[in-house]
Amino acid sequence: MLNTIEEIGRNRIMSIKLDEVSRVWPLLDNILTPPHNEEQYEQLVVFLDEVTDIVGEDESHPLSSLMETLGTLIEAYEIQNILEIEGAANHVLQLLMEEHNLKQSDLPEVGSQGVVSEILSGKRELNIRQMKALSERFGVSPAVFM
Repeated sequence: MLNTIEEIGRNRIMSIKLDEVSRVWPLLDNILTPPHNEEQYEQLVVFLDEVTDIVGEDESHPLSSLMETLGTLIEAYEIQNILEIEGAANHVLQLLMEEHNLKQSDLPEVGSQGVVSEILSGKRELNIRQMKALSERFGVSPAVFM
């Protein structure tokens, strides 16, 4: 009998919580849904940054579970949609060039075709300016070229 009373109590609490959520969900619906495109992903990342600034390291903060939920939504999108590139800078550049059907002469932001050739062969390393330009061109972190 005690189990039945406990179950009734839990069901009642869940109903009350659902009523509360129903009232605020229209305000949160666009925030707490998985991103389906780059724009939604970017908005979610900005929102997570704002929540993280508020919560900080305080795991008992009322918004800490929101921070965790946002992180989970962002991570799921990244796993499905963002290419993770690892390796030597010249191999990463070669991969990106192949993916975008580019020739060495198609990268004036790096330098001449000769400079690009030396980078791809490992005879020369990318400098900071080149890394930044390539990261902007390909939409990746400059860290992938380090």
